[in-house]
Amino acid sequence: MSAVSDRTRLGLHILGVAAVMGALGDALLRAVPWGVNAFACTAALVAAAWWLVRRHHVAVSRDAIWLGAAALLVASNFVARDAAMLRLFDAIGIAILLGVACLSLQGVALRGCHAWQYVHAGVASALSAWVGLFPLVGRDVTWSELPSEGRMRQVRGAAVGAALAFPILVVFGGLFTSADTVFRTLVANAFAVDFDSLLSHIVVFAVCGGLVAGYFRGALIRAVLPAAGAESGLSLGIIPVATALSLVDLLFLVFVVVQLRYLFGGATLVVAAGGLTYAEYARRGFFELVTASALVLPLLTGAAWLLRDERAEHQRTFRQLAIVLLLLLAVVMASALERMRLYVDAYGLSQIRLYSTAFMLYLAGVSAWFGWTTLRGQPRRFAFGALVQGFAVLGGLHLVNPDALIVRTNLARPPAERPFDGWYAASLSADAVPLLLDALPRVDRSAQCAVAAGLLKQRARLERDDWRSWNFARERARELLRDQSPRLRATLCPTHRT
Repeated sequence: MSAVSDRTRLGLHILGVAAVMGALGDALLRAVPWGVNAFACTAALVAAAWWLVRRHHVAVSRDAIWLGAAALLVASNFVARDAAMLRLFDAIGIAILLGVACLSLQGVALRGCHAWQYVHAGVASALSAWVGLFPLVGRDVTWSELPSEGRMRQVRGAAVGAALAFPILVVFGGLFTSADTVFRTLVANAFAVDFDSLLSHIVVFAVCGGLVAGYFRGALIRAVLPAAGAESGLSLGIIPVATALSLVDLLFLVFVVVQLRYLFGGATLVVAAGGLTYAEYARRGFFELVTASALVLPLLTGAAWLLRDERAEHQRTFRQLAIVLLLLLAVVMASALERMRLYVDAYGLSQIRLYSTAFMLYLAGVSAWFGWTTLRGQPRRFAFGALVQGFAVLGGLHLVNPDALIVRTNLARPPAERPFDGWYAASLSADAVPLLLDALPRVDRSAQCAVAAGLLKQRARLERDDWRSWNFARERARELLRDQSPRLRATLCPTHRT
């Protein structure tokens, strides 16, 4: 009898962990919106990774500890805030941390990786999570190595016996149920199964377990980082790259010249040039400028990679062109932020406007970091710093409490300029409920009606939550709305009463 190899043993343990996580995911994550259940599943996943690493003496980098702590910190936000957009960003943040953690579990130091290595690891880990279960079961675990004697032999014998008995039980059971009504009723009650619900549980269990198995297979069995010598490949000379960057610089320069006229000319110039109000001009341009700004960094990062083998003077030419583009980009970003300021002054603050502004500020920080690292000959520092800045912005959003900030900003606007939109405010998450209840007496009558009706609808939704969706914001809102329900019903307008 051959001994069980380390690879097979690790594969079996990964399958066991996946089975546990599949059951846990089916039991917890079916309840939405996510709250304490998301934190519990993340904590279980981090604990499973820690157990596998310790159990099999996997050599990981020192980044693994803080990555696990960061995943728990991000997951704890599900227990703190209720905003749907924040929950989405938290889920994306955890997925990014898991992708990056594959590098650490392979023993790779994150601070020494290029941006393309981060992207490669993220894509590879995602693909492994979705399809890695099949090579894990079919190739990584050598089933012939498992012992055929002792307890395993007893388990196999019992399984074979159950399989042999199944058709016999069906035959005799059918005869007995036909012969006796009481027995038929007993069997019908015992095997009354909701097959739709059963299928739903099986699907959730299989998806959660399969993703976990595939992820750990990619992180602990199959390397996700190319070899050090794998950087050879596509490369371009300075002439095509410099030509392309020069043309892009020229386009940005022309646009910036136009923007400077508008920025310093004010609303009069905008109306005279395009027949638009300044607010309409701002609304039509901001999101296009955000998109354009987001495309600059991939462009410069790709150009730097294409020129990685060029000599020093060619690298210097690229850096000069890149610096010009970054300076022009700074003016474009300033124009975009000014447009957003005018947009908010005219129409108030909303979720898309707030999150877009936060994204623009993140792009500004990452662009400055690109100039400080890659353009100074330190490209390996860029990706890690960009990752840290992203989670810093996410943490800042949680600190400012976006939905409460939206309500606070819109309440501060003079009603003469634009009435408070009570329907929109009441449609926000439970994070905004305390502020809305406090401000209810100060808004006009129509807004009071809308806020009261919206908050009563929100209370009905909150009352349907179970313990898996619990978090602090929803619990606080639920208690406040229970206490304030009589006042809210009294505030309703006749058209809103039921």
